[in-house]
Amino acid sequence: MEVRKVVVVAYDAASLLDIACVTSTLEEANWHGASPCYEVRVVTPGGQAVTSGTGLTFQAQLSLERVGGPLDTLVVSGGIGYANAAANSLVVAHVRRLARESRRVASVCTGAWILAAAGLLDGRRATTHWQQAREMANRFPEVAVDPDPIFIRDGNVATSAGVTAALDLTLAFVEEDNGTELARTVARHLVTYLQRPGNQAQMSMFVSAPPAANSLVRRTVDHINAHLAGDLSTPTLADAAGVSERHLTRLFLKDLGQTPGRYVRQARAEAAAHLLASTSLPMASIAVRCGFGTAETLRQAFIDRYGIPPSRYRLTQSSAAG
Repeated sequence: MEVRKVVVVAYDAASLLDIACVTSTLEEANWHGASPCYEVRVVTPGGQAVTSGTGLTFQAQLSLERVGGPLDTLVVSGGIGYANAAANSLVVAHVRRLARESRRVASVCTGAWILAAAGLLDGRRATTHWQQAREMANRFPEVAVDPDPIFIRDGNVATSAGVTAALDLTLAFVEEDNGTELARTVARHLVTYLQRPGNQAQMSMFVSAPPAANSLVRRTVDHINAHLAGDLSTPTLADAAGVSERHLTRLFLKDLGQTPGRYVRQARAEAAAHLLASTSLPMASIAVRCGFGTAETLRQAFIDRYGIPPSRYRLTQSSAAG
């Protein structure tokens, strides 16, 4: 019987969640009628047992060196051992070899580093866990690293953000292979969304980055977050900070990796998301309170940031709460 052969690459200090989100989702799809079914195998260097990042040891099903194609999907897991794996020439060489024999190639979290080391992300957009995104961009300048989306598809190569973003990516694969109804059934049994759109932001600004190192940037950020409904144009912010627009922009780019204008748009969208999920305020009121002015401006900004309109976001958040 025809099967879709899926290989998940693991290594010492890989993340069990990275692996399980993929394997569990595909096995759930099999239970509910995926056709052809997925034949999922976890492979490790030498076929040896590996110790995960949480200290649990698990057995491999196949040896990375001996597995061969053709494969339907190759997935490289992430985890705290990603740097050692990306520096291991044998691991990288075999990932590169298997990628040539795969219809679809993907990574979870910091597994993107291994794909990048294999040259598989050159000239492509890619994402990874937000915490490692800037370092990855510096290490692999030929890769267009975007830290925002929860996953990115570029040709036949897909990269996903941290840990549970693998659920969203794998559900997208199930939907692509088997249709929306099966993907919806799998999502219900996993008690998760059908999938978040790939371009939805992977993290909240309120829990993500540490405070800016520069005191002027910190003061400006505090002012922005406290006055979202006010005039937060870059000239106004620069004037309040007592510096030129150019200097303020340079400081924001250095400390926060984005311009003042982009930070303001992000802050307002995040605040709107919080109000949508936690209050019953009408859209127009949320728009004014968060500095968008009109509900239509809020809708456009929300789609740009999250990939979905605010009305849909509020519906899914209310359902999740229930």
